Amino acid sequence: MITFLKKAFGKTGEVIHEVAPTRRSSIAKEDFEEILLEADVQYDLVERLIDGLPDTIRRTQAFNSLISVFQYQAQWIEPGATQPFVEMIVGVNGAGKTTTIAKLARLYQREGRTVLLGAGDTFRAAAIEQLSRWAERLVIPIVATRQGHDPSAVVYDAIASAVAKGIDHVIVDTAGRLHTEKNLSDELKKMVRTADKALPGAPDRTLLILDGTQGGSAINQAKAFDAMIGIDGIIITKLDGTAKGGAILTIADELQMPIYYMGMGETPDDFIRFKANDYVNTILDEVFV
Repeated sequence: MITFLKKAFGKTGEVIHEVAPTRRSSIAKEDFEEILLEADVQYDLVERLIDGLPDTIRRTQAFNSLISVFQYQAQWIEPGATQPFVEMIVGVNGAGKTTTIAKLARLYQREGRTVLLGAGDTFRAAAIEQLSRWAERLVIPIVATRQGHDPSAVVYDAIASAVAKGIDHVIVDTAGRLHTEKNLSDELKKMVRTADKALPGAPDRTLLILDGTQGGSAINQAKAFDAMIGIDGIIITKLDGTAKGGAILTIADELQMPIYYMGMGETPDDFIRFKANDYVNTILDEVFV
């Protein structure tokens, strides 16, 4: 866990060290403010976080300030008695959606559970091919069709197949971009309705993939998808490719949604559950002894 986080936030650590080259037992308030801004924490949030802190800040004080961002009421949905547990994965193209689906499937495999994939992004032939390659590599079943076919039919068939085979998890990919946002919204809403027809109450969880390299700008994406179909939580990707690790604070503060997982790299094991305490401590490890 710690090794993963240090690697994921390596570039964020580099910008922190530009402000505070050496770790210390305390830091000046203005330096702590600059560190947060350089790590892409939104300005208004930075001002709130440092408000009330002393001129010289110790680690415990910094920790209590940052962890307060995550102390909001949110409905966490974890796989329970429902079988199969159906998840829809949404996000814009380029956010790492298909690779993240493979990582999530691999996580479930490591936990001893069975998985089936649904290639619901029928807008891009490459998405179907990529997900099919992952299914082959992980040795898990997939329901797929050809480009241009009805994605809702994929949803129905994937759930029906999982029910028949006693599969624990269904993970459904979705299109990241259509010709207009209305088309995307209508398609996603239809997929949700179809999932409920195939298995009442499905999907059990809808997760949004956010590209960590986009920092706080990903918030508008989240709000748009939430308005379309409702988002239950977030997965943040590509963290190792950005110095904007502090944007997670902004994302949590703005969206007040659960952050379930973090991912980086291309291997299926580069994926962990998000824990706010570990995240905050990893950032502060670059500042304090």
